[in-house]
Amino acid sequence: MEYVYAALILNESDEEINEDNLTDVLDAAGVDVEESRVKALVAALEDVDIDDAVSEAAAVPAAGGAAGGAAAADEAADEGEEEAAEETSDVPDTTDEDDEDDDADGEGLGELFG
Repeated sequence: MEYVYAALILNESDEEINEDNLTDVLDAAGVDVEESRVKALVAALEDVDIDDAVSEAAAVPAAGGAAGGAAAADEAADEGEEEAAEETSDVPDTTDEDDEDDDADGEGLGELFG
């Protein structure tokens, strides 16, 4: 998420969103920068008007606007996230009765957030 935030900072300060600038912002924030993620984000944002995307996302009502929010999110999604979603859809469901105990102590939260 910090990669997207760095791109938003660059956009807000009217700086070009390129690999060097994005890396500089992430370094300044103390993030361990992955060059492949920087390249993927820069490529994904190449033809995106960030101001329009933010305006569209802000215009979607919180309660019933999942479809509109998904369209705005798809526009700015990078390829790595799409591949991760495809990989997780092939994972078989291995839940059993013991999962209820795991949820109580927070062990299952890692699966929810990747």
